[in-house]
Amino acid sequence: MTAFALKTAGWPLAVAAAIVLSDRPAAGQKPHSTKSTPAAKAQAVVPAAEFDKLVAAATEARQAERWEDAIGLYTKLVALKPDYVEGYWYQGTAYYTLENHQKCRDAFRRVVRLAPTNGAAHAFLGLCEFGLKDYDRALQDLVQARILGVGDTGDLGGIARYHAAMLMTRSEQFERALETLGEFAAEGNDNPRIIEAMGLATLRMPLLPNEAPPQRREMLLMAGRASYLMATRNTAAAEAAFKALATRHPETPNVHYAYGVYLLQEQPDKAIDEFKRELELQPGHASALMQIAYEYLKRGDGAAALDWARQAVDAAPRNFAARRAFGQALLETGDIAGAVRELELGVKLAPDSPSMHFTLARAYQRAGRAEDADRARQEFTRLDRLARTQKSGAQAIGGK
Repeated sequence: MTAFALKTAGWPLAVAAAIVLSDRPAAGQKPHSTKSTPAAKAQAVVPAAEFDKLVAAATEARQAERWEDAIGLYTKLVALKPDYVEGYWYQGTAYYTLENHQKCRDAFRRVVRLAPTNGAAHAFLGLCEFGLKDYDRALQDLVQARILGVGDTGDLGGIARYHAAMLMTRSEQFERALETLGEFAAEGNDNPRIIEAMGLATLRMPLLPNEAPPQRREMLLMAGRASYLMATRNTAAAEAAFKALATRHPETPNVHYAYGVYLLQEQPDKAIDEFKRELELQPGHASALMQIAYEYLKRGDGAAALDWARQAVDAAPRNFAARRAFGQALLETGDIAGAVRELELGVKLAPDSPSMHFTLARAYQRAGRAEDADRARQEFTRLDRLARTQKSGAQAIGGK
């Protein structure tokens, strides 16, 4: 198991000192350069000897972990050369180590402005914003870091991934969080913090780990362990873990739903039974309704899917996956005009969803609207290609 350096507050201090800003770009990045910028031209005359002397002193202070001294020296360097990306970078990592969230954020904003394709800079910026509880922006930057890649930066990639997953759970992107956390399972990393985070996503609790009730931690670890085993494809152990969870906590919201999701691949009839048990506890559980609808659609039984999909739309009218299920069920049962209406609403709700455009293209084709179908297929192709380049993208219920 790999090390996972996390303090209680979520700040991995060991990382900042080890990372350097390399001139080598991470995967998919272009090398950054500030030589041709107006600011660089305006600062063309910088006393070289003085600058080099300050760089040497700052480097020595940083390597000796004299963070306050390093910050002061890098502050002088960026004053001499406002486009000195490395200066802001090391200033930011020093503030990060000292847990000065605000100044860390300010420094990495400068780095991102000067080197916008540097994924590691976006990762640090997101972590600083997380420390400031600016969670929406933090998630945006952490996702951007995953898209760009962080290069050879020690544990930073894993730490950014973990924080992104926590924020996905907090913002109710549970499937996306589980897929992101599942990457740790693929690496064999079963750190208790990861298991706990998986438990929160599994039980669909929109909380950060430090917000979870202490009395529910054992249950969260049970749920997280079951999802971890599922992610590692240890099917026998995963089924036993989910069954034990459902037996021990049969009245807890989302336990039967989670068990049903596990059962879908190999035992779909039992999965439907579990989703129905969840609906007995939570009659308006939109995800359970959608899962049943999509299972019947998968079987080619649009008539059986129709009522479940209609209920899903009633429960979550702004959920694009519910609209897609309902539209697809209408299409399969011959209500082409109704299908087009529902799918167009779904596209308005999720214009970046490849699956919505794909299904809408089918409906347009059935309606004899060949030009509209062709445009929808082209948009599907574009969005699907884009989604494949974004490693943070996860399958939501019913597709992207």
